[in-house]
Amino acid sequence: MGEQKRKQESKAEFIFGKKNYKWLFIGLAFIAVGFILMAGGGSDDPNVFDPSIFSWRRIRLAPTLVLIGFGIQVYAILLNPDKKKSKGKK
Repeated sequence: MGEQKRKQESKAEFIFGKKNYKWLFIGLAFIAVGFILMAGGGSDDPNVFDPSIFSWRRIRLAPTLVLIGFGIQVYAILLNPDKKKSKGKK
C-alpha cells in the first residue's frame, strides 16, 4: 500500500513546460545557424591569404545570430509556463 502511494507522489515532473522547450529549440537553431555562418574562409595553402575571412557575414551577421540565440535561451529558461493570464482581475 505505502509503496504505491509513494510512486504516485513521486511522479516525474518536468522543470520546463512545452513553451520553454519550444523557445529553447528556437535559441539552439539561432546559435547553430550563427556558427555555421562563421565556418569556412580558410585557405588550403598557408602561404596564400584569403580575404574572405573578413566578410560581413562572418564578422557581423554570425556573431549577432549567436548572441540573439543566447538571449533567447535566457528568455526560455526564465519563462514561467504556469503563469495564467488574468483579464482585468486583480
